[in-house]
Amino acid sequence: MRQLPEEFVENMRQQLGSSEAERLFESLDGSSPVSVRINPQKWCGDEWGSLLPWSVNGRYLADRPQFTTDIPFVAGAYYVQEAGSQFIDYILRSEGVDSGRILDMCAAPGGKSTLYSTVVGNRGLVVANEYVRNRANILADNIRKWGLGNVVVTNNDPQHIAQFESWFDVVAVDAPCSGEGMFRKDEVARTEWSLQSVQMCAARQRSILEQAWQSLKGGGVMIYSTCTYNTTEDEGMLEWMSSEWGEDIEPCSSIEVPESWGIESVKVGNFQGFRFFPHRVSSEGFFVAVARKRDDGSRAITPKARKKVMTDATKDAVKELSKWVTEPSAIRFAEVAESYYGYPAEYYEDIKALASSLTVIYSGVEMGQIFKGKLKPEWSLSQSVWLNREAVATVDVDTEVALDYLRKRDIGAAHFEDGINLLLCQNYPIGFVKRIGGRVNNMYPNSLKINNL
Repeated sequence: MRQLPEEFVENMRQQLGSSEAERLFESLDGSSPVSVRINPQKWCGDEWGSLLPWSVNGRYLADRPQFTTDIPFVAGAYYVQEAGSQFIDYILRSEGVDSGRILDMCAAPGGKSTLYSTVVGNRGLVVANEYVRNRANILADNIRKWGLGNVVVTNNDPQHIAQFESWFDVVAVDAPCSGEGMFRKDEVARTEWSLQSVQMCAARQRSILEQAWQSLKGGGVMIYSTCTYNTTEDEGMLEWMSSEWGEDIEPCSSIEVPESWGIESVKVGNFQGFRFFPHRVSSEGFFVAVARKRDDGSRAITPKARKKVMTDATKDAVKELSKWVTEPSAIRFAEVAESYYGYPAEYYEDIKALASSLTVIYSGVEMGQIFKGKLKPEWSLSQSVWLNREAVATVDVDTEVALDYLRKRDIGAAHFEDGINLLLCQNYPIGFVKRIGGRVNNMYPNSLKINNL
């Protein structure tokens, strides 16, 4: 057995009893299950894997693909996500959440944000916030690839988000935690764990939750989750919230979980919680709890604009941009820092409000720049489910050519028409090229280039 922190071992023996704790420890030396979540607006392959019982789009895989070079993964047709964390899909469906504004307060690298994006589709808006900038950049890349266009990626301290008071229908805090649930797959998580880190994480969790609660509107749903087992960061946080907000916390409708799933149900005050142990469920460790905020009639507060970031596109620009999307009437276009973006029309003013007060590093779909009346498209447009493929020459290449493209290698011009071409592989868009005579310019982002394998 690989070494586990002694204090963790003792805590789990007290929490579970010696016999069951040993089963947990044994499972932490086993292999991790492979689970993914399909993007239903992109997936065009055959049935794949076996269904997760609690996630409509979740799948267990018998084998682990080479994700880096797997075309459907590169094209955002699925996301690699732990089975336990996909249980949030079950919670949202149980609560009837399929629209509105959702805040993912601690969003990187994007697993839950893409899940929320799928749940609300064109009926909602997701604000995916990440405080650490380099993690926020990774989050933004994953949002671009997912391609639904209904996400705003922000890079802010939670207290800045809290200025949007009573604004969100759902607020989710996937809190930074001590990471016990990752002990099986991440050796660093074992070596960095300590009781001190548990206490530090708990203090940080309380601070984030204070801001998150302020952002949640009356009647809205609060979701709290960690990838840890200990009661300090799990039940302890629910007890703290219950003591802080008391009668302002109301229970959700009872979420029924079949015993055969192996999920532990937890009740603390008006919170209903669920814990995933890897010796009971085919998943890494996970904890999630849900409750509602009492509706006291408070109105949403939008902070006063501090800056102007978005400028409505001109009529000529709208005419050109509209050619590139399938439903232009559902999209509003704006210019941001010399590039054009498309946004869901229903949430355009909300996105402007967010951009005028927060640090937004990506939102909607970046369309590209317009030169002499013609759009030079950005890679993110190729990933968008809004893309009108009839606006551009399309070429479906084989996997070898596609991988050359993704590695930024030279590609022969014979495949393409003059001008802009959209590359497809297995019917998945992977990016643009521009043919100029006998030469092809590879327009795939340098930052996303895959290493030679």
